[in-house]
Amino acid sequence: MKLPASWLLATTSLYALASAAPLLHGEDETDWTRQGWDAIIIGAGTAGIVVADRLSEAGKKTLLLEIGGPSYGITGGTEKPAWLSQTSLSRVDVPGLYKSIFNGSQTLLCPPGIVNSYQACTIGGNSAINAGLFFQPPASDWDTYFPSGWKSADVQSATAKLLAKQKSVTKYSRDGKFYLQTGYDAAKAWLVDGAGFANISINDDPNRKANVFGRPAYNYIDGQRGGPVRTHLQDALPRSNFRLVTGVRVQRVEHFRGVATGVRATVNGGGVSIPLAFGGRVVVSAGAIASPGLLMHSGIGPQDVLASLNTSTAAANRTNWVVNPAIGDGLFDNPNTFIELAGPSIRSYTQSYDNPIPADRDLYLKNRSGPYAFASQTSVFWGYVPNSDGSRTGVQGTIDSSGYNAYASRNDTITLNIYGTSGLLSSGKVVLSNDVPTPSSGVYYAHPQDGMNVAKFIHAIFQHLPDSTPQTPAKTGLTPLNIPRRSTVQQIYAYITAPSAYAVGSVQHWSSSCRIGRCVDVNTKVIGTTNIHVVDASILAPLTVNPQFGTMVAAEKGAERILATWRF
Repeated sequence: MKLPASWLLATTSLYALASAAPLLHGEDETDWTRQGWDAIIIGAGTAGIVVADRLSEAGKKTLLLEIGGPSYGITGGTEKPAWLSQTSLSRVDVPGLYKSIFNGSQTLLCPPGIVNSYQACTIGGNSAINAGLFFQPPASDWDTYFPSGWKSADVQSATAKLLAKQKSVTKYSRDGKFYLQTGYDAAKAWLVDGAGFANISINDDPNRKANVFGRPAYNYIDGQRGGPVRTHLQDALPRSNFRLVTGVRVQRVEHFRGVATGVRATVNGGGVSIPLAFGGRVVVSAGAIASPGLLMHSGIGPQDVLASLNTSTAAANRTNWVVNPAIGDGLFDNPNTFIELAGPSIRSYTQSYDNPIPADRDLYLKNRSGPYAFASQTSVFWGYVPNSDGSRTGVQGTIDSSGYNAYASRNDTITLNIYGTSGLLSSGKVVLSNDVPTPSSGVYYAHPQDGMNVAKFIHAIFQHLPDSTPQTPAKTGLTPLNIPRRSTVQQIYAYITAPSAYAVGSVQHWSSSCRIGRCVDVNTKVIGTTNIHVVDASILAPLTVNPQFGTMVAAEKGAERILATWRF
């Protein structure tokens, strides 16, 4: 998606999103833009909400700024189909409507000029638009890819605090039943009965990721989308020292040679400087693409990027630059392949935004049960591919309830989303394209080992499918349609590394663009600064699992580290 460039300008529609004013705590007689804040958090997303909750819980006067507006019904969100009109729910609340957001949204997605990627600009950030998959990273991720202070033993407290507020669930439907199970049954027969994968409860045994299969774990709460908006934000809102303001476009962090004094933002169409109190902190939590971009526009980043910035920005003041070459470097996303699988026992199902099957609609509305109580993934599995140097590459697969693209209309087809995870060697950078933060090239399969390992894994599991071709499908079991069952490793490699509707796709799991130990220190402070932090998926190394759980653990741990080093 090509987006026009306009980094410094917020659109009129975003100014209008200040209608989330009922969320703001208290109508203080003092203008909030003139107060001195102990903590200013930029971005009310997956991580920013958690950090803001924990800092305000500790007594810090905390300001949480969000460019977007309402999302969930509880935040004042009203974007919804007609069948939800008599409820307090928005489209965000209903797990089964998650994929409909890919077709567009009036209020949830970032408009042009903010970031050149499919991202949420709304309360909750990407946790308000994703599937809600909630997998705990294995201890080996922390122990292998993170520095001292962030090993698995170090994040146990943060993990426990997260799970105390946000449970992971596999039984998502209030009636206790599982729905759309023909794909699950076929996948289990293939991978557990055929390939010998262990059938486990994924988050009950999070350290097992080698040849394991199970039901997806979600962050749902009582049949509706969960996440930090439903948990941490609700705890923070009643506090007198906490304030959330929406419709605010932060342009840059104001600082003197790395010592932040506040932020410069657009509020109600005008530019304002919002000050920090003495000893205060700025926490950038705008996401793995936008956070590095914001730092660059603040005069903090790689020297060549700062030198190329528009002269009208604060970064033009060379004497105030903080040169940090790791900002934006290492940007990661999982390279995805869709594999279409057909079988005589499969009954495909696609949730409808406007016209659900009446029985399924009513089952959800009356009892928060049925196909709309989850996001359509029926099973998940993991494995590793060993490398000659002793390292290993992680691979994850999730199976959806329907076909994709050219196969979407078939009633006998499901989709396997399969992608590389931890241990991949390919990464890119956050670059500025006409001043808008943008993923560079090289994110997917830049290193040939990555594509080859994913191809080897696909080839290995294909050997446990019945022999077939797309023209002569198997009479029992599953038949791959877009990658033939008899494909060699080299043929699979060629397919998955050639861009198409089914291959080299982005799953928008952006991370790793400001990693701990390179870009920020173990206290999440940007190296070269005194009181500017980054806490979001930027600071994570690539994980073996979807990043949401790990991002929230990082937010809990990051808040711990910030508070432990607070001197005033």
